[in-house]
This record gives sequence, C-alpha cells and structure tokens, in this order.
Amino acid sequence: MKLAIMTKPTFFVEENKILEALFEEGLDDLHIYKPGSSPVYVERLLSLLPENTLRRITVHDHYYLKEEFGLAGIHLDSHTLMRPSGYKGNFSRSCTDLDFLKEAKKKARYVLLHNIFDSLSEPEHKSTFSLSELQMASHHGLIDKHVYAMGGITSENARMMRDLGFGGIVICGDLWNRFDIHNETDFHSVISHFEKLRSALG
Repeated sequence: MKLAIMTKPTFFVEENKILEALFEEGLDDLHIYKPGSSPVYVERLLSLLPENTLRRITVHDHYYLKEEFGLAGIHLDSHTLMRPSGYKGNFSRSCTDLDFLKEAKKKARYVLLHNIFDSLSEPEHKSTFSLSELQMASHHGLIDKHVYAMGGITSENARMMRDLGFGGIVICGDLWNRFDIHNETDFHSVISHFEKLRSALG
C-alpha cells in the first residue's frame, strides 16, 4: 500500500527540508498542491529537492514542470477535467463520487477518492461516504490498487483503508497540523508521525 503526502497549500521556510526527510523515510508519492501560486515558487521548491526524489512527485498545476524536472506526472483536480492537449505522460485525478469512480479510473495512474472522512486541513470538507458504501464499492471492485483514500486519513484509520482494498492513502492535515510553520523550525514531530503512519500500514 502506497503512502502519499499532499503539501500544505502555502509555502514555508522549512518545507524542502521536511520533504527531503520524508523521502528519506520512505515517502512513496508527493503531491505538490499550491493553488493560485506563481510557478516560480514551485520551481524553486523543486530545485531544492534531491534529484532522485523528483520521479516521485506529482504537480497539481503548472503542468510544464512535469517535463522540465522529470516528475512522476500531473494531477487533475476533478473527474471531469481533461488532460492538456497533446499530453501523453502519467496523470492522476480526483473524484468525490462513487458513481464516477469507474470512469475516473480509466487511463489514470490512480484516483484520489476524496472526503473519506471529515478533512483535518479543510474543515468545510465533510465526509461523503458511509462505511457500508465503501465496503460495497470494495466488494464490487471499484476500490482497488488504483484508488487512494483521501480526507481525514490518520494513523488510527489507515489500516481500515488497507483492509478496504485501497491502493494507497493520502495524508495532509494529520501530518502538517503537527508543525507550526510560523513559529517552529524543529520538525522532528512530523517525521516521527510519518514513521507511525508507515507502521500502521504494516
């Protein structure tokens, strides 16, 4: 089972150091999610990361960076978004509705199924699935190794996601809420929690 991290939507001073440390601890996939950001800041972040980590990074915007830095792929933030004209590389996409999941999986490297639980980073995003709905989707093969669970995923419920057959989990708030980007420089608690998450997945 893959363990993916979604960045905070804002940049901060220690970010590249934390991300490099997470990769050293076995991070599988990193999603760079910086909505509304200038591409120059994303370029700077990528340039600060070790070259051998770039092939595990997916960008949600500024898709030209995929080729420029040799990244894993691009991400489409909706099940209806189309790939850029002429784009032939790897892509993933988001989906928030089981009715569209089968279609969303077509050709995508994997799909992020959002709002599994109440979001820890965006409180306005509430859970939209019951456990019985997820179990039924798993039973019918909708949830498989090409679907990652996202939204309120923690070390406490990660194993449940594995048991449901998800191919991965995406962590955001459960990790970043442990670090005050304005007042802290010691990010040991973030790395320790990441290790806890890996252990939870067995």
